[in-house]
Amino acid sequence: MSEYNNEKTSPAGDDKIERIRQPKSKTPLIVAAVIAFLAIVVLLNSLVITKENEYTLIKQFGKVERIVTSAGLSFRIPFIQTTDTLPKTILLYDLTESDVITQDKKTMVVDSYVLWKITDPLKFTQTLTNITNAEGRINTIVYNSMKNIISSMTQIDVIGSRDGALSEAIMKNIGSSVEQYGITFVSIETKHLDLPGDNKAAVYERMISERNNIAASYTATGESEAKMIRTKTDNEIVVSVSEAQAQAEKIIAEGEAEYMKILSEAYNTPERAEFYTFVRALDAAKKSLKGNNKTLIIGSDSPLAEIFNKIE
Repeated sequence: MSEYNNEKTSPAGDDKIERIRQPKSKTPLIVAAVIAFLAIVVLLNSLVITKENEYTLIKQFGKVERIVTSAGLSFRIPFIQTTDTLPKTILLYDLTESDVITQDKKTMVVDSYVLWKITDPLKFTQTLTNITNAEGRINTIVYNSMKNIISSMTQIDVIGSRDGALSEAIMKNIGSSVEQYGITFVSIETKHLDLPGDNKAAVYERMISERNNIAASYTATGESEAKMIRTKTDNEIVVSVSEAQAQAEKIIAEGEAEYMKILSEAYNTPERAEFYTFVRALDAAKKSLKGNNKTLIIGSDSPLAEIFNKIE
């Protein structure tokens, strides 16, 4: 009987032991991990980071839906919308060195660069698409404008406009035509503006000769004008001196006349006239007494002796 019971109960015990040893299922953890991973992927694909120096274009099926112009975080529809960026800073494009013909049919070599920036990213994307296409268009616009400006100037004028006048003329000629592409030119600068190497020396010699001729003409004109000025000044001096001498003589004559008038009025009586004659005689005697010998010898017929003889 006991053997029978053992045989009956043994299978049930084995099942219990087997159930105890069987591990728990990991399916829920795997599913949770997959969901979390997908959530992170979706979140990362939804975030858009815009930097301070760029525009962010959010596109849907190749069409621009909106443009983010401010730095920071924004969102997009993951897996449906894509992003693209454009620079917001000032960009530099270096034009290829090229030859242009002046008004007087002389060849000039020009090497320039353009500072430009994107002001309307939507227009830029719709018309030029990318930076490479934009640089190609800029090259064409600037070169054509430069060619038109230089072709209306002589070679001498072009060389003399290297101080910035040429760049200003090119900018004015282009005007606002580039705004249709969503861009703006900040400045157009000329790095190199010179003559071709084969005729540079000859042109420089001709320019030096012309400048020397102009300088000689200016010198001759200046010397002629200086001579005229000196002659005119000398004549004016002679006239002024003559007038001054005549005026001085007139004043002296008037003074002497006035002096004689005063004397005549002062000594208009015999007594005054006699006193005046006496004073004059004393002055004459004083002037004749020179040296240490103070003796005055006069003749009896001298006017001075007559004066002294009259004194009682």
